[in-house]
Amino acid sequence: MNPLKNLESTTVVLAERNIDTDQIIPARFLTTTSRSGLADGAFADWRFDAQGRPRPECPLNTPDSGEILVAGENFGCGSSREHAVWALMELGFRVVISSRLADIFRANALKNGLLAIEVDAATHAWLLDHPGAKVGVDVAECRLELPERPGVSFELDPFARTCLLEGVDALGYMLGQLDAIEAFERGERRYGAAA
Repeated sequence: MNPLKNLESTTVVLAERNIDTDQIIPARFLTTTSRSGLADGAFADWRFDAQGRPRPECPLNTPDSGEILVAGENFGCGSSREHAVWALMELGFRVVISSRLADIFRANALKNGLLAIEVDAATHAWLLDHPGAKVGVDVAECRLELPERPGVSFELDPFARTCLLEGVDALGYMLGQLDAIEAFERGERRYGAAA
């Protein structure tokens, strides 16, 4: 996982409400436990016609799309599947923004390095109305910078923020604390003094 500190990107907008995880990655593509190789299945029924040809009207088929997906309200609802997060990341997204994200989807996203941001209704409406807008994301400051508008803050769990900034998942973070864990197991205090 690559660290996510600052990102400036154009947006891709999917304004539909209640986009569920089966639309993000249809069940027929859930044949692997690998995080890679899911891009072709991501939004497959939206991106391709029955003959497998790309649908030109789908914003996900635009060449050089951005790394920020702006989605309609209640994005990621439906069944819990990490594959949905992995598929979005395979498509090149690092950030998903909505006025409301499904709780399980948001948790899965943050655990896997995809920044999932909820914004107020006015900011969301502006983003939906301006596809392709260049948006800046500052993870350390938890701020979005928007063109021609004041920046907005977003909430982010401190542990998720640390993992995003360091480019690790929860297990990677724990492994980074291995020296302190082993010292604790030996009965030592963190700074080497015996307990």
